[in-house]
Amino acid sequence: MYGLYAIGFIASCLLALLLTPLVKKFAFWVGAVDAPNHRKVHTRIMPRLGGLAIFLAFVGAYFVISPALEVFDYSAALSLLIGGAVIVITGALDDRFQLSPKWKLLGQVIAACIVVSFGLKIDLVNIPFGTTNLPVGWLSIPITILWIVGVSNAINLIDGLDGLSAGVSGIATLTILVLAIMMPNATVVLLSIILLGSIVGFMFYNFHPAKIFMGDSGALFLGFALATLSILGFKQAAVVSLLLPIMILGVPLSDTFFAIMRRYVNKLPISAPDKSHLHHCLLQLGFSHRTSVLIIYGISLTFGGCAVVCSVFISQQFMWGLVVVIVALFMLMLVGAEAIGIISKSRRPVLSFLQRLVRRQVQTDRVGK
Repeated sequence: MYGLYAIGFIASCLLALLLTPLVKKFAFWVGAVDAPNHRKVHTRIMPRLGGLAIFLAFVGAYFVISPALEVFDYSAALSLLIGGAVIVITGALDDRFQLSPKWKLLGQVIAACIVVSFGLKIDLVNIPFGTTNLPVGWLSIPITILWIVGVSNAINLIDGLDGLSAGVSGIATLTILVLAIMMPNATVVLLSIILLGSIVGFMFYNFHPAKIFMGDSGALFLGFALATLSILGFKQAAVVSLLLPIMILGVPLSDTFFAIMRRYVNKLPISAPDKSHLHHCLLQLGFSHRTSVLIIYGISLTFGGCAVVCSVFISQQFMWGLVVVIVALFMLMLVGAEAIGIISKSRRPVLSFLQRLVRRQVQTDRVGK
């Protein structure tokens, strides 16, 4: 079985390596390029549509390896392939013609509805510190659609530096793969491993200095695939709610959350573009392009590692360990966000509170001496 998985990874990686240069030429030919402007960090015209290479490599490797598998959920895979095709087409059209937000959203909703139509839904919301699973009934459909659309856009929002979205998505895919092996879930293992191979192959051309961008076609597809795999991988786990998927996707989801908070604090429309995302803040602090990407990779690995640890704690019913990890991760995320100014450059209530505590403790120690 593991030999087949290895073949799937190698096949998807090689296909991405072979297809990406062809897609690059195609992007220039159809005019799907990204010109530099005041919000971009690149300084020359770059081809987009890289997501087309990722998707085609994923599909090709799937058809190479899936016939040899005996225990496999072909219905779930089909939903990912058909929905993925819809969202890649939507992203590709945007890469070329700059679609309006409503048309992009329509394509994402259609792709999410395809997944739902194949029976993949968030049917239960689990209370991690109890034994009760709360059925959500008819709300499972809008919750699932909202999850898929939200994650797709979250991955798209962090696509601001060479190799950033691809690398973060690859780390999230690797985390899902590890958890699927632990469960085990053969379908998620296969789909995750060929998606990971497609990302790795594409990264040879996308890491700084990039030769091609994945564009919306890639970012939306990777977000869609990760959201769908998280539903497929964890919907049958009685002790797992959306906690683990949220942790796995911690970097794009937290960056999206902070972007909403930032625009609320600054009284700007939620859809207003800015240059205060995580990668922008790291660049403003003086880190190089490559170093900023590697720092975010490290943060993503931390989230992924915590998700694996929490999965072990949940399986062992060690809920206090789960609480400690969640609280520590949340505080670290909040302090880090304020330190780099991702919400506001001037308002830092948590850091100010901690500084007052430290000064008070220092004064107390001096008086005691």
